[in-house]
Amino acid sequence: MIDSNQPAKSFVVARETAHGAGAGALTGAVVAIGNFDGVHRGHRAVIAAAQARAKALGRKAAALTFAPHPRRFFRPQEPVFQLSDERAKLRLLSGAGLDGAIIMRFDAALAGTPAEEFVGRILVDRLRIGGAAIGFDFHFGKGRAGSPAFLAEEGERLGFAVDIVPKLEDEGRPISSGAVRDALASGEVVEAAELLGAPWFVSGSVIHGEKRGRALGFPTVNLRLDPSCALKHGIYAVRVQVSGSRCGGVASFGRRPMFDNGAPLLEVFLFDFAGDLYGQAIDVAFIGWIRPEQAFASIDDLKRVMSTDSEHAREVLARAGDAFPALGPVPA
Repeated sequence: MIDSNQPAKSFVVARETAHGAGAGALTGAVVAIGNFDGVHRGHRAVIAAAQARAKALGRKAAALTFAPHPRRFFRPQEPVFQLSDERAKLRLLSGAGLDGAIIMRFDAALAGTPAEEFVGRILVDRLRIGGAAIGFDFHFGKGRAGSPAFLAEEGERLGFAVDIVPKLEDEGRPISSGAVRDALASGEVVEAAELLGAPWFVSGSVIHGEKRGRALGFPTVNLRLDPSCALKHGIYAVRVQVSGSRCGGVASFGRRPMFDNGAPLLEVFLFDFAGDLYGQAIDVAFIGWIRPEQAFASIDDLKRVMSTDSEHAREVLARAGDAFPALGPVPA
């Protein structure tokens, strides 16, 4: 395994509601505002704009984000494939070099707050922001009435600067959380990484499985992912981080058609690793696609293919270098 420990820095997390709570140490910060699901390259451009403005003003730079995802509030019957849960998003925001994040609860009160009130009562009176950075398509307030132009006008009137980041594309492809979700749903983890700026990753605590991998000569660590995860079922080359160290592996995500066709499970065979990880938290970054999930005529056929998968995954990982998302420390 490779040691990946990085020096820690302070990252502040404050929680807000439409009725108030206070940003604490982040009061007066320049804020990058958005959902930041996945923290892709478009989000990072907004973050960079906030950081540049904060540096010029001698203030802190923070993300102002929302939980739950607004789509989950407005359409609870429709599952949302979230690219990063709250903790993963915070670790990505910390890794981007921000001083902290203000998490605003997205509920009926916030959804019903007029755009003018959101700016005046929340951004100015409560958070006392030093400036704001937003994407070209960011809308806010009741009925999404608040546009980027409106926020810029309000900022000029109320005394804070607003940076509007234009649309970002990658070889003609718009960079968006939706585009990343589509790539992952097709198993295109390399394309997803190009849009994100780093490999997509998941985190979780290792659980006990059926021990089939061990019997086959490929012991695995197992994670149960969120039911909304729409990653294509199949075999992937992965890089795993545990306790500050990293190692490569090959992973299967799916229903195990050779055995039980049960609930989706992520099973990872770690290369050159020996140890007990049950109950430990690990990060799994998806580096490359190997093949679809499938059933085989016999266990011997399965074992032969698993050996080939492992060789292929090692080759993919060697070509990818040390690719892994930059994850910063966050409060427990």
